[in-house]
Amino acid sequence: MLDVIKNTRVWFLFSAALIALAIFAFCFNAFVRGNVLNFGIDFTGGTLLNLRFERPVDIGEVRSVLDEFKLGESVIQKSGDSDILIRTVPIEGETRANIMSALNTKVATSEILEADIIGPTIGKELATQAIWALIIASIGIIIYVSFRFEFKFAASALLALYHDALITTGLIALFWQTVDVGFVAAILTIMGYSINDTIVIYDRIRENLKKPAYAKKKFSEIVNISIWETMARSINTVLTVITMVILLLFFGGEPLRNFSLTLLIGFSFGAYSSIFIAPPLLVLWMKREGKK
Repeated sequence: MLDVIKNTRVWFLFSAALIALAIFAFCFNAFVRGNVLNFGIDFTGGTLLNLRFERPVDIGEVRSVLDEFKLGESVIQKSGDSDILIRTVPIEGETRANIMSALNTKVATSEILEADIIGPTIGKELATQAIWALIIASIGIIIYVSFRFEFKFAASALLALYHDALITTGLIALFWQTVDVGFVAAILTIMGYSINDTIVIYDRIRENLKKPAYAKKKFSEIVNISIWETMARSINTVLTVITMVILLLFFGGEPLRNFSLTLLIGFSFGAYSSIFIAPPLLVLWMKREGKK
């Protein structure tokens, strides 16, 4: 049986390498692409057009028309056989009418299923609300886990959650995927999943600490035993969740692709951190208190 706690340095080095990769992605994007993340129109403001053509069309056909209006760098995605999503900078009603006319003439007859315009002010408000949502979620987790266990348990779990969020965000930045409100929802979902998995292990640690048979064992040994006693549950849970997310990624359509990819990355590292990051952090904290 692998001693998870004994190999703490291996897990931490692996996580440190991933965090370094995330920081590299942020810096590369900032200096080369001008933004740390590929923020969508939810945060930057812009226009979203959902169009349905009378026949299946190629993204290249649509982009060639947008090039004529100097909008060739717009995000164009397929959302069905003949549906196209266009995310672009804010455009006036007259320009939009001209674009539709050009698409109807040079590509195929189309209709607008949805047209949303988000101003820069609303985008900033959404960004602020997203930050507050993460802060409030963190405070809630600290209070809840501290109440059920102790503050050191809560702090270790929260650090593991930030570990998941940072690595997930870094990989999304590396792949230059769009960051929108759906991304924030995915991060909050990942945090909820990860903390639930961690609490299962914490519960087993607390139960084993009360057993007379373990009275003479070190805290690190009890934590390692608790991890392995809950390992089957952790693996079964993450495999079930990841299977559903993969299906959503490949069959959920283009609009859900970024959301599904974020969940896939986050759930994978959430399962990893609940076993290899949060419990070792707790053991380190207890050792430090013991030395004091």
